[in-house]
Amino acid sequence: MKKLLLMMILPLLTLDADTNSTKSDHNKTDKNSTISNTEKNLKEQMEREKRYAKEQKFEQGDDYDLKAVEVDPEALKSIEAIEPDYDFDITDVYRDDI
Repeated sequence: MKKLLLMMILPLLTLDADTNSTKSDHNKTDKNSTISNTEKNLKEQMEREKRYAKEQKFEQGDDYDLKAVEVDPEALKSIEAIEPDYDFDITDVYRDDI
């Protein structure tokens, strides 16, 4: 009986050990990709900062044309209002005989 259990458990332990090594390898490559993404984002931000320092201009609210994206109130009149359902009964939520 003991031999049978040992024969069944031993292959499972070796398979589990094999999957653990691949997980750690995956985590190492994942950390490397995270570092490279961080470095890439840092370089992009540094380029933006150089451009801002060169131009000496930051976007202000007056620089944007908000009239171009303004919604016409007349167009909104054709949209029907959605009425909320106030007939929710919480007694059915906690019922066990479903």
